Amino acid sequence: MEKAEENVEIIDSGSLVDKVEANLVSLLHDRKLKVGDPIPTELELSKSLSVSRTVIREALTRLKFMGLIESRKKKGAVITSPDIFGIMGKSMNPYILDQGTLKEIFEMRLSLEIGMADFIIERVTKKDIRELKEITADEPDLSESLRFQIEHEIRFHGKLYEITGNNTLKKFQRMLLPVFDYVHSSDLFKKDVSIKKYVSHKGLVDIIEHGSAEMLRNGMRNHLENHFARIFS
Repeated sequence: MEKAEENVEIIDSGSLVDKVEANLVSLLHDRKLKVGDPIPTELELSKSLSVSRTVIREALTRLKFMGLIESRKKKGAVITSPDIFGIMGKSMNPYILDQGTLKEIFEMRLSLEIGMADFIIERVTKKDIRELKEITADEPDLSESLRFQIEHEIRFHGKLYEITGNNTLKKFQRMLLPVFDYVHSSDLFKKDVSIKKYVSHKGLVDIIEHGSAEMLRNGMRNHLENHFARIFS
């Protein structure tokens, strides 16, 4: 006679680690720990959260991978400032992102480039103007019906991000470039569009040199009209 099969409840250790990870983040936040402050030991955390040290260790490993904590000699694990873009950059591969996410990232960058007009106008220098003119000097004139040539876009817009003086914006732009390039040349949006307004890179340089932030916002919106037309067509 065969032995009756026992009903054994399988514990989902993965979900437990997820919960402990979330609780750890809340605990560290509640204790108002700052960058450089040591965190409680595995034993202390195990007692506080009523879970095994093995689970605590796995949750801490996740936090280390996220850049929230790091191990230091004689201090143990301490709070650290995470490299946000380094973490995001690992998954910012256009070939593994779904179409909806790709489109939204594309739209987000368009919004950034219109929105940073004030920083450009306030922080641009005569040297920056000279460099922008050098960048645009060898650019071909583009027909209103043609999509932008990506190499010129990278050079020109990369310089604009640099002028903002905002290192986070610059890092974000570099991280988004592969996605922007991929979507730009893909079939995600309609390729052939006809637009009525177009402000060239040279036109934008003239606005930056002589105009206002509001003029630059409008000029940049018209410059990007080709992309918007593809999105909304």
